[in-house]
Amino acid sequence: MSSADINRALQIAVKTGKVTFGYKESLEALRAGKAKLIVVAKNLPPEKSEKIFRYAEMLNIPVLRYDGSSMDLGVLCEKPYTVSAMAIREVGDSEILKVITLPKAKRRRRRK
Repeated sequence: MSSADINRALQIAVKTGKVTFGYKESLEALRAGKAKLIVVAKNLPPEKSEKIFRYAEMLNIPVLRYDGSSMDLGVLCEKPYTVSAMAIREVGDSEILKVITLPKAKRRRRRK
């Protein structure tokens, strides 16, 4: 799926679904298990991004790294501020979850 399709699916999710904006709020939704998808801007600081990815992996929730800055993501969501991260709690009429695949679980080797 192209980035234009992803952008359109995100816009539909924002308009018809339930979305939480902001790093802290997205992390809270993730921890509470309310998020179905997390979207992070590519310029989110690495320590914050790693924290989101770690929680998402533990809870088996997909994360989409948006291919634009937080300014671009804010404009896409029609917000008058930057959006570094967002949690999609309900997708509404969007098909965004169809384009996202869950990462394969890492297998740990047992030490002998």
